[in-house]
Amino acid sequence: MNEREGVWLYAITWDSVDCEGLAGVTGVDGESVRSVSTAGLQAVVGSVSLDVFGEGPLQRNLEDLDWLAATARAHDRVVAAVLRCGPTIPLRLATLYLDDARVRELLVERQDDLGAALKWVTGRSEWGVKAYGDAKLLAQPSAESDVASGRGTGTAYLLRRRAELAAQQDVERRAAEHAEAIHSALGEHAVDGRRQQVTDPVITGKRAWMIFNGTYLVADSLADEFASAVTELDSRHDGVSLELSGPWPPYSFTGLEGGSP
Repeated sequence: MNEREGVWLYAITWDSVDCEGLAGVTGVDGESVRSVSTAGLQAVVGSVSLDVFGEGPLQRNLEDLDWLAATARAHDRVVAAVLRCGPTIPLRLATLYLDDARVRELLVERQDDLGAALKWVTGRSEWGVKAYGDAKLLAQPSAESDVASGRGTGTAYLLRRRAELAAQQDVERRAAEHAEAIHSALGEHAVDGRRQQVTDPVITGKRAWMIFNGTYLVADSLADEFASAVTELDSRHDGVSLELSGPWPPYSFTGLEGGSP
């Protein structure tokens, strides 16, 4: 490694994990990845050019959505390869250190935290659940009892119209209530769950109104049960449709968001 290179950190696993599956895997700069080990842990890293991935150039490149997408795919490809070897702490995109010595310092300084995180995610995977709302359906009021009881058509119309207007004003509250109910129900089938910010339609490519974005850490043995719960919830809430994705590396549940050189 030369002075114009930095160390890109992809993932951390136990030092005892055999990562033969990394042979031939390349990283975000087309580099061969390698392991840096100490304190019973190993970090999977790659040497990258600071002319591309240094702080200044990286900030500019991150504004290029095509570049960002290609880099994210390359990063995830390495993380997925590590995950096939054993329990994995995946690092967020653009976790960069000056050299291997700094990576070893991280492993030593956070040995206990990293070991606990690896134990926490062993045998578990991350799943994503997004909910999309149909504003028109969510705005529809329930049937008015006065209408059902046979009031005149004029009165019934006014009652119905008043209810429709009130429901339209209240649609966001209804969506929030559905989102909370979905999160609570899914939490019963997961060991941990997080509500994330809803994703901008520019990123998702969908024009639908996202009302909920959640991630869940689910035991691999209960993955089918979790998927069935999503399906049941999808059919339960009128005006709300659910989308399940995964399994993913447990990005949301390891407590290591990144580091500094």
